[in-house]
Parts: sequence; structure tokens; C-alpha cells
Amino acid sequence: MRLPLNWLHDFTTPDLEPRALATLLAMTGTEVDRIDHHGVDALEFFVVGKVISAEQHPDADRLRVCMVDVGTGGEPSQIVCGAPNVAAGQTVAVSLPGAIMTDGSKLKASKLRGQPSNGMILADAEVGLAEERAGGIMVLDDALAAGTPLADVLPISDTVLELEVTPNRPDCLGVYGVAREVHAAAGSDLAAAPWTDDPHPAGDSIPGITITVEVPELNPRFTARAFENVKIGPSPDWLRVRLLAAGQRPINNVVDITNYTMWLTGQPLHAFDLDRVAGGTLNVRAARDGETLTTLDDAVRTLDPDVVVIEDGEGPTSMAGVMGGQRSEVHEGTTRVLMEVATWDGPNINRTMAKFNLRSEAGARYEKGLAPEQTLEAQAIASRLMIDVVGATPVGGTIDVGGPGPELQTIRLRDARVVSLLGAPVERTTSARILTALGFGVSEAADGLDVTVPAFRRRDVTREADLIEEVARLNGFDTLPSTVPENRTGLPGRLTAAQRLQRRAEDVLVGRGLHEVVGWSFTEPALLDRLRVPADHRLRQVVELENPMSAAQSILRPTIVGSLLDVASHNAARGMGDVAIFESGTVYLKDADPAQPLADEHHALAALVTGPTTLTSWRGGASQGADVFVAKGLLEAVAAALRVTLTFAPSADWPFLHPGRTAEVLLDGTRVGFAGEVHPAVAAQWDLEARPVGIFAVNLQKLIAAAPDTIAYQDLTSYPAVRQDLAVVVPDTVPAADVVALVGQVADEVRIFDVYTGEQVGAGKTSIALRVSFRAKDRTLGEEDITRLRSKLVKRLDKELGGELRG
Repeated sequence: MRLPLNWLHDFTTPDLEPRALATLLAMTGTEVDRIDHHGVDALEFFVVGKVISAEQHPDADRLRVCMVDVGTGGEPSQIVCGAPNVAAGQTVAVSLPGAIMTDGSKLKASKLRGQPSNGMILADAEVGLAEERAGGIMVLDDALAAGTPLADVLPISDTVLELEVTPNRPDCLGVYGVAREVHAAAGSDLAAAPWTDDPHPAGDSIPGITITVEVPELNPRFTARAFENVKIGPSPDWLRVRLLAAGQRPINNVVDITNYTMWLTGQPLHAFDLDRVAGGTLNVRAARDGETLTTLDDAVRTLDPDVVVIEDGEGPTSMAGVMGGQRSEVHEGTTRVLMEVATWDGPNINRTMAKFNLRSEAGARYEKGLAPEQTLEAQAIASRLMIDVVGATPVGGTIDVGGPGPELQTIRLRDARVVSLLGAPVERTTSARILTALGFGVSEAADGLDVTVPAFRRRDVTREADLIEEVARLNGFDTLPSTVPENRTGLPGRLTAAQRLQRRAEDVLVGRGLHEVVGWSFTEPALLDRLRVPADHRLRQVVELENPMSAAQSILRPTIVGSLLDVASHNAARGMGDVAIFESGTVYLKDADPAQPLADEHHALAALVTGPTTLTSWRGGASQGADVFVAKGLLEAVAAALRVTLTFAPSADWPFLHPGRTAEVLLDGTRVGFAGEVHPAVAAQWDLEARPVGIFAVNLQKLIAAAPDTIAYQDLTSYPAVRQDLAVVVPDTVPAADVVALVGQVADEVRIFDVYTGEQVGAGKTSIALRVSFRAKDRTLGEEDITRLRSKLVKRLDKELGGELRG
């Protein structure tokens, strides 16, 4: 939300510079994204001027050479002006050399077609009073003296804070709500609420108007007021400037009043052309399947029963809480207006906006949940503006369907509980002062305070802990001492065994130079298309969100692979193509049993590496690039740290992995994940196809469950090992892992150090060079022992793998 400080200062004026105010708001829970400036700067160079003469430019038909008194007491300034309405005798707005214009440029003295020009005679758009130039310069009141600072006459400059308001604080989506926060935080005075004076006549009906609500659960309150003698036209400068500074486009006086009131109170409004409300009736109901509505943005919307509409005698005329319809919109010929201010169900509004991909300022407020009491507050302000700005006449009273919300809740705030949660006492008078400033009702109690929650905080503050949070954030979280948290069990706090093993697994990857990343649990269905996942694959059994924030976050992720590829792609696009990352997080799939309503949710560990695995050295030698073997090695290191044994088997069940460079990971014969290289076609989807991308993902929960609770001691033998290098020739269809496994049953240690294919071993054969250690626990092995072991090994190679020792 954009907060113009000039508007804020109508209600409270803290003795703080904008940056200090932004820091204060951030420290008390309202984040300030940035500080912006609206209008012009270097205000001393903007003054009121008097046009003494306006002569035709000798070399340009559309320019005039003007002599302007700018109040300096000396010679008038010569200014060349192209506006068609400039004339001698006018009082005008002038910017002098040195002025900073709305686009940030600095005005300098110049020559226009040979004539010196020492400034500008200004149009409204040139000082931020309009979005577009209206066609001429501004002509001011002749009573103004030359040299009068223009900022004293027109609102030409303002500082704007862009606030990031949390979903639980819709009251801070209005200027007065933020003013209340500033008042409480800074101690500055707060003006009375602007809705206390309601000029609208009393009464509960409007002649000729009937309003009904069929869905009160989705529309808790609907209020309406009518006005006649309406004259549509532009809004006054002060109103247009307020809206422009807030980021809103001025349209006409009636529509601007609805936007102004919404920005002030946080409560949206909608103005109907009363003469276009067919039959004089409005009814709130669920839309019928297939109904259509042309909204104000000229789009035809096809509705369904999940959408709430306001209908008149001819059908839907507004998409409730989101956007009005064209048929009943206010236009230049409008003379009668029906002002609607209502409360709508937040989740329903959120779903409707998501369904139509239609965000609006009104919907953004309704979706957070507004109090029904706010409707009449907004009506009071709108009535005053309709009378004072538009010159309209109220007709009848106020139709109010639904009434105010539930009775306000009173919560006991105990002094002892404050100390218990915060670790430090807060004076009762301090708590009372803070809560009173925030709009809470406060009275003394024996052991603390009885606090009545205001309607606009009804949804957010529901228990004692919430009140303590309010006191703490305004008193300053940074003032709280560092204390040991209360331990209700009396036992020392520690991680569970599973948590310690999870951290051990993560630390293994960190120790090997990988960076941990944290991805979104929400993703989009299109991710599975990018991963080339077939329609009948298990990963397609996704968990869909009923109320997603957007279509791009409409399902829970079934795999971490997408998150890792997103991070790798993000880094590669910024020149950081060498990536080594991992994520430890939850993945979700529908349960294989359709009768099971809960998702199959487990903690996964995945890593992605691409680029060289070592830095280039002056000592020479090519660096090994990341591939399937690097990914497999990382996973084996994790398994070793957890003391579990994993096996690997060829697999074609992972469509996003490279065929022939993929292995499924098995734990006691059960598949727990995969290791491999990303398929080039998939890597191209993330612009990572330039080189291999190694990746693994496993069900970390299953690995942790298989980790031994205790570690049995194994005695270290003091007898030496006999090491030999063996070359084993096997058919090229035999996995190297099978060779290692077989040799490992005979030898103490086995490691591959070379692989060869070629003429020397023959077609269809592969030579695998192994470094083997033979060792006995009870004696030193002799030559006969080694010969016997080699003979045993040769027989098993031949019988089980069709292999032999080479040479």
C-alpha cells in the first residue's frame, strides 16, 4: 500500500524524518518496502508568477515569449511557453532553473528556437497534479502574489511510503489505520476518526429501493445510501493529488470519492448509477452456472455458483467484492447514485479473484477479512464528500442488511503471563497506554487488565498471547532481554534422534561444499510437463490446493527436482553456472490407497551439481565435471554418515533423467530414490543444457528409520593387508557395481580406478581395473592364501558374471 505522508499528517504528525518513520514502522511490524517521492523536488525553485506580456515567438508559430514577474524584485524573467492558453495578465505556476521535475530531471536555462528561456510556465501534469497534461497551463487565483512559494498554494510534493501489510492487518490498508499505528509507536497525537461526523439523514429505508441478501454467510453486511442532483466532473486538485500519490488514477468525482474513502478507511465502496439499477432492486446471491457479466474492464466473465453477484431486475450487475459491471457504472450523464458499502467473505473473494486472474484493490482488502462495523464508517465519509465535493443531495436514510458483527470480546491480560511469555516484566501502565493507543478498550483488573478488542482487530486478536504480542511489538522487541526459554518439562532440551540424523546428513553435503537452498512447497502443474512426466506416472498423483494463491502455486510439489532446477537456472542466468546445491524438505503425493484422505508426505533430501568439481590449477590437469558419478558419490557419503547400506540398480522410471545414466536407489531392496543426470531435453527447459547436471533425491525419512540406534564395536586387526591391482574382463552388459559386489565378498576392500574398452579385450567386453585389499583378522596372509583367494575369485567371476581376470 502506498502511504502519502501529507495524507498521514492530516491525522498524526510524528517528529520523524521519513526514513526514521519507516524504520519505526518496520520495527513494530509494518514493513516499508521503499520510500518514494511524488511530484517535484527542490521546492524553492517553484513559485507563483504574473505574466506581464506574451508575444509571438519570431521563429515559431506555436511558441510565445513571455515576460513573467516571479517576485524577485528585479527584472522579470523571460520564459518561452508553448501552451495555447497563455496570456498576459495571468497568474501562473512557474519553475525556475534548478527545479527538480517529476521525472527527476533538473531544469536549466536554455534557448528555444533562438530565444532565451529561464524557466517553465507549468501545466498540472508537470507538477504531479494530473496523469496527463490537460491541454494548457494552470491559471491560478489572481489574489496570489508573485513569488509566493508554489508549495504553499498547490500540493506539488509528497513523500510516499510503500508498505508491505501482512494479511492479518487489513486495518493498516487504510491511512487512518496506519496513523493509529504511528500514534501508538511514536507517541504523536492522533486526530479524531474522520467518520465521527455523519451528515447523512437518519432512517432505514430509501424510497423506491429494495435490497435483499440470499447468502448472508458470504455477505455479512450490506449497506446502501442514495444521492440525487449529482453532477459528474473532475475532482478538485487536493483529491486528485491524494489519489495520484497513492497510485490511483483519478476518473471522476464520484468514482474518486469511492477510491479516496477506501484508501482512508481500508473499506472498499462501489457506486451504482441508480437510474441503471433495473426495478430499483438489488439482490445478493450465488451466480448461476454459465451466467455472464461484463465487468468494468470490458471483459465478459462466465460465472459459476462459487461466485457471488449483485443482481438487479435484469440480472447480475456486479461481481461482489471484486469488480463492478459496465451496465450500472457511473458515467458522465449520471444524476443519481446508490453508494454500496458491504462486507464480503474473505476466502470467497480470494477464490473468485484467483479463478478469473483478477486482482483489485477492493478484493485485496476484502480477502483479508473486514469488520462489518467499517461499512458505516466508510458511508459517513463518502456522504460528506458527496455533499461537499459533488454537491449531491442525500435521499432517504441507510439501508442496512445484516448489521454489525459479533459482540466485542474482552480478554484478561495478566501481568504474570506477560513476564512468562516475554521473559521480562512490562509495567501495567505501559501495557494500558499501548493498547489504548491501538484502539483497544482497557480497564483495571485484580491481576492485570481487562482488554476489549476493537471490531477492526476482531479476527487477529483472539487470546491473551495476541495482546502480549501487541504490547511487545510497540514496546520494542529489541528491548527484551536475552533469556533462556521456559522449559515446562523440566528436562534438558535437545533434538530428537531423527532430527540429529537429518542434520548429520545435511552436514555431509555442506562439508563437501554444497549450499543449502529452500524452495517453495507450492508449485504449478506445468512443472510436471517440463519434467516430461507421463500422465500415468506416480508423480502425477499431486495434492491440489483448494484455495491457491495463484495458478503457479496451485499444487504441493511431488518432488524437489523442480526447486533445485529453478535455483540452478536462476544462478546460471546471472553468470554463476557452476552450482552445487541441496535441499532438505517435504514432498507430497496422494496416497496410493484412494480411501486414504491424507497425503503421502515425507521428508526428502536432494542435491544438484553442475560444472567442474575442482578448481583449475596452475599444476595442470583437466578438472572432472559433475555427472551421475559425482551425484552418486555424494549420496554414498550421506549413506555412510547414517551407517546405512544403499544399492544402485539401472532404472528407466525417471523421465526427467538421462537414459543410461540413471540408477534407482535401493534400501533393503526397496526403492527410496534415484541418482543420475538430468535429461538434456529437461535441462534445456531451464537453460542448463550446456553441460551435464548431476542430481540425486532420496526419501530421507526411510534412510533415517533404517539407521542403527547403536553402533557395534568392531575390533581393528593388527595384521597387514595385501594389496593387489586386478583387471577383470566382463561382458559390457554387466554393471560395474555387480563386479565390485562380487569381489567384495572375497576381498576386504575394493575400489575401481580404471575402465577400458577396446581391441585388447575384444568386442562386447569391458575391462574394469580394481584396487583390492586382502586381509585376515587372525593372521598375516601368505602367498598360498592369496593364490587360493584369487582362484576362488576367478571361479565366481566365470560362473556368476561370465568374466575372467585379464592378463
